[in-house]
Amino acid sequence: MWSFLNTLNVAASASRAVPPANRSSGITVDVDELILLRLKAQGLSLRQPRKVMTMLAGSRLSGFRGRGMEFAETRHYLPGDDIRSIDWRVTARSNKPHTKIFQEERERPVIILTDFSPSLFFGTRVAFKSVVAARCAALLAWRAQALGDRVGGIVLTPQQHQDIRPSGGRRGVLRLLQALAQATQPSSTAVTQDTRIASALQQLRRVSHPGSLICLISDFQGFDAEAEQHLTHLAKHTNVLGIFVYDELERELPPPGRYSVTDGEHLLQFNSANPATRSHYQQQFAQHHERLKQLFAHRGLRLLSLGTHQDVADRLAQELKGT
Repeated sequence: MWSFLNTLNVAASASRAVPPANRSSGITVDVDELILLRLKAQGLSLRQPRKVMTMLAGSRLSGFRGRGMEFAETRHYLPGDDIRSIDWRVTARSNKPHTKIFQEERERPVIILTDFSPSLFFGTRVAFKSVVAARCAALLAWRAQALGDRVGGIVLTPQQHQDIRPSGGRRGVLRLLQALAQATQPSSTAVTQDTRIASALQQLRRVSHPGSLICLISDFQGFDAEAEQHLTHLAKHTNVLGIFVYDELERELPPPGRYSVTDGEHLLQFNSANPATRSHYQQQFAQHHERLKQLFAHRGLRLLSLGTHQDVADRLAQELKGT
């Protein structure tokens, strides 16, 4: 029952337009609201609580995986050069050995993958999970920009996944905010491509550089074996932070009684008074959450939990402060 309820939108049908007056009610967000979160992002820290291993050419030490290097040019191979850096394509064309030259990245890429799958358009407390996810992504983006990082992202919707290439300054953040706000708007457009989270993670593997910070914001309902495989590869060369978004009704049924739940098209009635039903429902959520925690922990990654009833800025500040 929990997995079924999680696909229902109890406040509005995703196929109906939401009046402008509801844009700040927790059903949708607009760009102005996400811009105002800039001030609330000041207390967040995006440094990870692990031993420092290397130094980038930026303003702080880094505990992130990878070389933190980007390609600069190719030149003739000289005795003593690392053979692992040989450019075999240029060597084959010129018939003379050439090597790749790398330079330290001065800005860390921060890529925020925000999931807006149908199960995110659900909420019974302060806001939909989709709105909480958008606010969370905005806060992380503003903090990364303040730290001098390049900000980009992937916004995953039922219709597409929109790629925002990492860029410095406010430009990269504003592009991401526009995509986030648009993704929270209801749409009846049919699915036209592969929009699974596994597909988005595969794209991340292609575009992320070693040393990047990857933020995954989702309820992870579609996190299958293929997605786990991509996460394993990402964890080898990048640092990944997961944010699990949930609603209280997903964790525990309401007080005993008969309830009707609708997505605007289908109606489901259920009785929450049965003790066995309540116990089974809670176990389903607990098992899903525990699986996620183990999945991230076994790869040396961190997973945060964020409920729709919680203040997003306060919750992130609590979890990320001083790390």
